[in-house]
Amino acid sequence: MKIKINRSILWAETFVNELARNGVRYACLSPGSRNTPLTIAFASNKKIKTYVHIDERSSAFFALGLAKLTRTPVAIVCTSGTATAELYPAIVEAYQRRVPLIVCTADRPPELHGVGANQTINQENMYRNHILEFFNPGVPETSVQSLSNLKEIASTAVLKSSITSTGPVHINFPFRKPFEPDAITDELSLAILKKIGKNDTLVPAKKKILLESQISNDIEKIASLISKTERGLIVVGPNDVDKGFIQRIVSLSNQIGYPILADGASQLRFGSQDKSLIISNYDAIFRSKEFIDAHQPDLILQFGRTITSKGLESFFERSHANRFLINKYGDWFDPSRGAIKAIPGEPSISCDQIHRALKKLNMRRRSGKWTEDFIVAERIANNLRKKIVENSPFPNEARVIPEVIASVPNRSRIMLSNSMPVRDFDYFATNTDKEITVFDNRGASGIDGIISTALGIASDHKYPTILITGDLAFYHDSNGLLAARKYRIPLVIVLINNNGGGIFEVLPISKHRKYFKDYFLTPHNLDFSKVVSAYEGNYTLARSWNHFQQSLKSSFKKNSFSVIEIKTNPKRSLAIRKRYWQQVEDALAAYVLKQNYKFD
Repeated sequence: MKIKINRSILWAETFVNELARNGVRYACLSPGSRNTPLTIAFASNKKIKTYVHIDERSSAFFALGLAKLTRTPVAIVCTSGTATAELYPAIVEAYQRRVPLIVCTADRPPELHGVGANQTINQENMYRNHILEFFNPGVPETSVQSLSNLKEIASTAVLKSSITSTGPVHINFPFRKPFEPDAITDELSLAILKKIGKNDTLVPAKKKILLESQISNDIEKIASLISKTERGLIVVGPNDVDKGFIQRIVSLSNQIGYPILADGASQLRFGSQDKSLIISNYDAIFRSKEFIDAHQPDLILQFGRTITSKGLESFFERSHANRFLINKYGDWFDPSRGAIKAIPGEPSISCDQIHRALKKLNMRRRSGKWTEDFIVAERIANNLRKKIVENSPFPNEARVIPEVIASVPNRSRIMLSNSMPVRDFDYFATNTDKEITVFDNRGASGIDGIISTALGIASDHKYPTILITGDLAFYHDSNGLLAARKYRIPLVIVLINNNGGGIFEVLPISKHRKYFKDYFLTPHNLDFSKVVSAYEGNYTLARSWNHFQQSLKSSFKKNSFSVIEIKTNPKRSLAIRKRYWQQVEDALAAYVLKQNYKFD
């Protein structure tokens, strides 16, 4: 029996079915002609939930947020030509942050390249610097061997993007016309079609990347150093949610008496775990030269990604401590270039291994002057933060962070925009038992695609999601709000509007007023209420801190997106930050002097 088929549709469905069989559950599609076979294949697969975005850039960042949330590879589909270039910013972020994406670009067939064909560019491995793997399966064919090879590409894409490594992979699909299901190109026997559909290429189980002996040698060396070293620190940078790691790193800290310097996006400042040794005000603390001089560590264990704090990075540059980087793939997250070694391994497992190695060495918890001084410094900085930042008059950028944390429901998600929101969060988000999961785009730290990323995170509607963003990032991705309207995603956006480039007030260029306003600050004078109205969102302009809190809390009860805008003055906000930092610096200098004791 012969079955009439369109070979491009068969090709695309074979590929998509294999993705679904290997665990892909989400896809973001953008309309186009050349990608018709892929679009139909994803749309007809009942195992994959699809989101349609007119703008390819928004689509890619939405997929990025969805992949961050689910920790599974999300497919992206677009047509040929410059549409493919629109995906690139999100691909760069995914590559830098190790987020699994399967990028499917449609293309013209080989005979239409180099002849002036419309909407045709060179897409061959076009993302080569920011992907883990590139595949070109060629134009669709109907042989069993060709279709089996295509299935192998699909399963390998899942394997490469999320198992043996983590990040984006790219498959470029050249298609010849016709694309539509009712445009018949071939007749195949039912037996052949059944053979093609046979399940035979499932992704293998996750493999250990390193030999156990390779891991244990490094861990034993670290354990030996810990047993001999009192002056040590644990640093945890931005980190994906892993409750097991949180419990283990806290347990390790308590075992060895090393304070934990926890980045705002480390996930360690939030939740019910013991926080007695978690230092969240370290950026302010390390602005004190006297405290730094008296507290130079000999050993630093750094988990997670590159830290947000420039102050801590400067501290690393001046430190002579033995510093080890411990993360899943042994990535070198060290702009200061002072670390001794990057050790690959699951952080939770590494903590367990260090614990066991220390147990063999009969290591018991230290509780001495070193640990006590960091606890005291945290208390001093925390009290001054409450006094200066949390009592600052309305409006002030720094106070937005503690106000948000106080107002959001338990088990909320907070997405942080670049540039100032993520820094202010690191400065001013204090330890709390409230469960909050923090997300950011600090792989490449761009302000593009922030709203779309947050919408991808919020798309499951399971827990409240809050985006804290500046006005330039909001402007940059305002068309991403179309997805919020279309899919009724209840994202709450806290929009901090200082009328352009507030972060530049912190930089030395701000002293050069001749160039600063026109070339760096670039005020836009936009009325964002009209933008929100165009996408049928809820808009509020906050008038006071009390009004801000009430507006934020009421936004969580709505089933559409909300924007709460706070208009600020960047100079006054900077003055509050500087006042806080200076008073911490003075208080710690007095404390060190009073102790009449220095570590040497």
